[in-house]
Amino acid sequence: MNRAALADFLRRRREALRPADVGLVPGPRRRATGLRREEVAALTGMSVDYYARLEQQRGPQPSEQMLAALARALRLTAEERDYVFRLAGHGVPRRLPLESHVAPPLLRVLDRLEDSPALILSGLGETLVQNRLAEAVFGEPVTTGLARASAYRWFMDPESRNVYAPEHHDRQGRSQVSSLRAAHAAAGPGSLADEVLQALLRESDEFVRVWELHEVARRFEDHKTLLHPELGRIDVDCQALFTEDQSQALLVLTPAPGTEAEEKIRLLAVLGHETFA
Repeated sequence: MNRAALADFLRRRREALRPADVGLVPGPRRRATGLRREEVAALTGMSVDYYARLEQQRGPQPSEQMLAALARALRLTAEERDYVFRLAGHGVPRRLPLESHVAPPLLRVLDRLEDSPALILSGLGETLVQNRLAEAVFGEPVTTGLARASAYRWFMDPESRNVYAPEHHDRQGRSQVSSLRAAHAAAGPGSLADEVLQALLRESDEFVRVWELHEVARRFEDHKTLLHPELGRIDVDCQALFTEDQSQALLVLTPAPGTEAEEKIRLLAVLGHETFA
């Protein structure tokens, strides 16, 4: 572990970022030129003391999970992330066709979206990061096991469909399968996409029927009707912004101006997960 180089790199990257770059409000009487240590700590879920010790060359060797969180918080590119892993004495994460390290350009756009549900998905349909409004609509993302993949949840967990209007279930299911086919072609045998595919072929007759249609695409329908347990139906338009290699997508869900759906989204922005009384 190269403590000196790691400490210097983290400090310089922290000082190069502004609060707006990571979706924070600067606030009054701000003296720091970049992010404060406590802000980086909050973004990564670590204690301020732990992060400060890393910058002071006296911290313990950070885990791979902690380094991945730091890479995301500091908006590191894949190359910069690999560099940090080497400095910390870890092997470089294997580059996969379905990369889970969030692309910084998409993350910068997401940080600026406060009035619309927005989330970043991997090619396998994993929710890599989402804003507060998206969490209010879709709930907390699954981060472990095969259920990380949206296609697996769709066919193995019927309750996961409750966020979509019933009349759209057939279309949504076909979209899930066609996206999985594209992801599997990119990742190949032995990948997480392959594990998901083999599990669904064994365990879901419904999946098998749709799989045999041989549809392939990464498709995000322009219009969706979402169902919220308190607010009911919310009609939104769905726009997707892809990375250059098409491995990740930022989805933004927007209601038409002046509609009841717009009012419901505004209410969600205020109340979030609170119970509506």
